[in-house]
Amino acid sequence: MMKEFPIPLVAIGPGSQPEEEALQYMPLPASMMTFALPVLNEEADPALMAAACRVVEQLRDKMRVTPLGSPDIPQAELHEVDAEVVQLLNQTLGEGEVSIAVRGSGQYRIQETVFASVWRVHEFATDGRLIGDTIMACAIPPMVVQWARDGVSLECPIPEKTPGIMNALSVLSEIVGKAGAFKSGDAAHVVNLTLLPMSPEDMNCLTMALGVGAVTILSRGYGNCRITSTRLPNVWWVQYFNSMDTLILNTLEVSEVPEVALASQEDYEDSIERLGEWLHVMQAPEDMNE
Repeated sequence: MMKEFPIPLVAIGPGSQPEEEALQYMPLPASMMTFALPVLNEEADPALMAAACRVVEQLRDKMRVTPLGSPDIPQAELHEVDAEVVQLLNQTLGEGEVSIAVRGSGQYRIQETVFASVWRVHEFATDGRLIGDTIMACAIPPMVVQWARDGVSLECPIPEKTPGIMNALSVLSEIVGKAGAFKSGDAAHVVNLTLLPMSPEDMNCLTMALGVGAVTILSRGYGNCRITSTRLPNVWWVQYFNSMDTLILNTLEVSEVPEVALASQEDYEDSIERLGEWLHVMQAPEDMNE
């Protein structure tokens, strides 16, 4: 079964708390996650397993003929699939490195499976009902980019300098300018706040000016990383934590989606091969009974 998705909404954005207060974040694992082929559920009903295998096989076959980045994203709709088959798929596909929550006029919970670039996407109505359930193969589900732009605006007035502010106004001016000039396909522009003298007043100024957007991404790959969209288009907070959950790198990034959250071409190709291995393992009992 999929785990609960307890990603809290940060009221005034990351990095805004005074230094003496403890940062409150979702607990993150202390080590890098690595791929392990899911274990065969030997107690699963053979008919349910066969149905789950058909879903995966169709997805894998679509991935074979569809390049990563194609607008025709390989996917399998599960909302009308038998609940026991969906449960079996959840158990055997597992959970990978990246989790995403989308809040706003769209409500999504997205979890990468153990097969990088293969995502479980749940869409919810405003009353909490599940209205969409999909397996999707792509660098990142497109609604993440779509809803990161929900309610954003390039209108970001630079506030007056007040006591305690050192570098926030120049950082804001730089970020607003880069966001206004950004075009799809441009290289990311990164401002490393960790390397700048930033007072609590600076951080409060940045978070109040940029606000908190609709998307939160947690990546547990090469380090623990929390990514949060802002109310400025294509501007993200990207924060890295050590194994003690201490913030060790704090950046602002201008990009469609920070690269750390994206599955790569290599991920995609590896997952096509590994899904074939998955099918070989899961279909083995059926083969032996023939």
